[in-house]
Amino acid sequence: MTKPTPPSQKNRKQVKVGALSYAQLVLHMLEGVHTCQELAELTGLHYVTVLQYTRELHAAGAAHICAWEKDTMGRDSIKVYKIGKGRNAKRERMTPAQRAMRYRAKAAHLAMINVMAGGAA
Repeated sequence: MTKPTPPSQKNRKQVKVGALSYAQLVLHMLEGVHTCQELAELTGLHYVTVLQYTRELHAAGAAHICAWEKDTMGRDSIKVYKIGKGRNAKRERMTPAQRAMRYRAKAAHLAMINVMAGGAA
């Protein structure tokens, strides 16, 4: 035996919020390429939820990584997804020599700042 529908609910369409949000996510991915943070802001979904959805789309072959954005440390760690089949973009990696050169330049710059501030000779 089913419950009777209250009069205030008759002839109303039931909308599932999860499906609507997922549809918005896919729509924004079709329109252009976005990072997961941008997709979270556009759809109103939580960032972790967007990560999970995009990861599953990628695993199913429905989306691919079209580019990598650099984080604050200069590493390629922010994925930019695009809906559709395609090859994943390669990450740019620094050679050990490049890493050492960047480290030495940073140390020299810090030493110069200390000398200018009067903290070192």
